[in-house]
This record gives sequence, structure tokens and C-alpha cells, in this order.
Amino acid sequence: MDIRLWHYKLIPVLPNKMLISQWRECIAIKRQWEKGTLKHRLVSYIINYNKSYLTNYTRLVMNEMYARNIKTNNKLWFEMCDFSNCKIVDTNYKEHNNRYLKQCYYNLQEKYDRGIITNEEWNLINKNIGGEFDEK
Repeated sequence: MDIRLWHYKLIPVLPNKMLISQWRECIAIKRQWEKGTLKHRLVSYIINYNKSYLTNYTRLVMNEMYARNIKTNNKLWFEMCDFSNCKIVDTNYKEHNNRYLKQCYYNLQEKYDRGIITNEEWNLINKNIGGEFDEK
């Protein structure tokens, strides 16, 4: 499984198992960042931002999990919020632009094509995000 922060617009439509994985990845990214070992090419851009960006991104993930009644390990959330001066700031990394949204969308489409995402899950993603990328 590749480590990534999905485009924030996809959080509400990610399948449950991927949303839970995103939560775990946020925690892993935070721990690696704190240890100075965050070197993964798909997420290392975040070290150029205030740490509260990651915290707020994780809040988006958590809020969606709560909305779906997915239980989390609260200890991990408190560890996540243990960044110094955890204040509200923007969650939209400049790298999370329309091009990145399209890349994430097609990544999810490939997962659907390979049977990793169900018809129902893909239809939700495609209905909410896909229309702007359909080939004409």
C-alpha cells in the first residue's frame, strides 16, 4: 500500500477501509516527522508547512470517521494533537490542487478496476468527484 495524504476533497467519499488507513497514515506521518525520518516522496512535502496543517487534515479524517460512526483509538488522537501550539490553520496544502485531485481520482479508479473498491464505493466517488474528469 502506498502512503499518501488523499486530496482533502476525497475524504468524504473514501471507502471506510481507506478512511481508516488514512487515519493510521496521518499518525505514522506525524511520528516519522517528529523523529526526523519522514522521507517518503509522496508525503515529504508536508514538512514545509506548519505542523498544524497535518493536525487539521487529520481532523477532517476524524470528523468523517465520527460521521460514519467509525471508532478510533482516542490515545492516537491525543498523540496527534500533541504538536506544539496546535492551532487552526488552513488544511489545503498547495500540492492538493486540481491536478493532484485528478491523480488521486484515477488512483481510486484503478483500485475499482482491480476489485479493491466495490461498485457502490466507486459510484459514490465518481458521483461526487468524477464528473469533472470524465473524458468528453
